[in-house]
Amino acid sequence: MATWTNVPRVLARGFSTSTASQQLAKAPIQLFGINGRYATALYSAASKQKQLDQVESDLRDLHGRLKQRGQLLDQLLNPSLKRGQKREVIVSALAQTKASKLTANLLSLLADNGRLAHLEGIAASYFTIMSAHRGEIECEVTSAKPLDGPLQQELEAALKAFIKPGQSIKIKTTIDPTILGGLIVSIGDKYVDMSTSAKIKKYTDLIQAAI
Repeated sequence: MATWTNVPRVLARGFSTSTASQQLAKAPIQLFGINGRYATALYSAASKQKQLDQVESDLRDLHGRLKQRGQLLDQLLNPSLKRGQKREVIVSALAQTKASKLTANLLSLLADNGRLAHLEGIAASYFTIMSAHRGEIECEVTSAKPLDGPLQQELEAALKAFIKPGQSIKIKTTIDPTILGGLIVSIGDKYVDMSTSAKIKKYTDLIQAAI
């Protein structure tokens, strides 16, 4: 099984072995856990080979196919299939695409280490790293109902105050009727709960404390 220190080099095998090519490119953000470590190693290898966008495209294609929970996912998660058989499934799936060698190396490594079940999580982590690489700041906004055009524009203008020059806001909206009204905003390490349900809870707690 490959160790974390040599995973980037394993991913990049088949390319130049010069000293310069073996130096690791630092990811723009630090992610933890198995998914984060593999994604960071993949980013390092892809950055040195100038294949960041190609690998992202490969993973989005695979991620989309896995999300469909079809035959490919069933085979990869099938405990009765041996690692070598799962590698063959991967090779067959990639043969239908123009996937890069780095992507193929990642999947082979996951198959060898028995970690193909982490593929979706690794892909999601890589997308997060690439978003940071492009200077995109992810912001999650939860509202009780869809935001209209003017309110959406007003919110985007307000959120821009939290970012640095050269960065951009990437807003992901979620509808949750249980918050009743208002907004819940999460941007970077900042979290603000301005929902009606939060205010009701606050006042309820104050009333109960006074009884």
